[in-house]
Amino acid sequence: MSGFRLDLGPIKEPLGFIRVLEWFFTIFAFATTGGYVGSITLTTACEKSTDVPVHFSYPFRLPSQPIIIPHCNDTGFNTTYLMGDFSSSAEFFVCVGVFGFLYCTIMLILYLGYQHVYRETSRGPIIDLFVTGIFAFLWLVSSSAWGKGLTDVKNATDLDVLKGYCNPPCTVKDHAAMGRLNASVIFGFLNLILWVGNCWFIYKETPFHKPAQPSQNPEEGGPSS
Repeated sequence: MSGFRLDLGPIKEPLGFIRVLEWFFTIFAFATTGGYVGSITLTTACEKSTDVPVHFSYPFRLPSQPIIIPHCNDTGFNTTYLMGDFSSSAEFFVCVGVFGFLYCTIMLILYLGYQHVYRETSRGPIIDLFVTGIFAFLWLVSSSAWGKGLTDVKNATDLDVLKGYCNPPCTVKDHAAMGRLNASVIFGFLNLILWVGNCWFIYKETPFHKPAQPSQNPEEGGPSS
């Protein structure tokens, strides 16, 4: 009874279809954050201008890479750092995404190959509902935390802040594109909506959801008075 039986039918139902969407959107969420590398180019305001590269990347421990700014009189250089460590919120967000992806993969295998085992007892849907509810809460917390962390990253790499690292103030030649990180926050909240919505369809598979019994008329079928 526990053998693998491929059945694509659940994909056509909301329970399986939403799980497929969750699988894709979890990939988008952690991939757009985990693989990010930003680069900023400052230009010194000296007679002989020099480009100063500034790099930062996931997990956004901004002081981890030095910024080397040459002096205008060619007598040396000044070493400084971006301010702020925002790794906790970024790593938490990526961790939720990775584990959500793994859970979706396991559940899709269960839906498509072991549906008879999943529905054999009420234990499967109940556990599925419980874990999905936990992930919905984690998406809420991690997306909110990472949204705040991303705002702090933007503030730490703001143009006015970067100009102050040089004396006289530098000009910003190239600034890092943040569109990918903005998309990661959007994907996080989309995952929240998907996982919360899927709780309802899983709930309908549990014994907690009892369909309304049709009321029976005791006079139904009896002789008319």
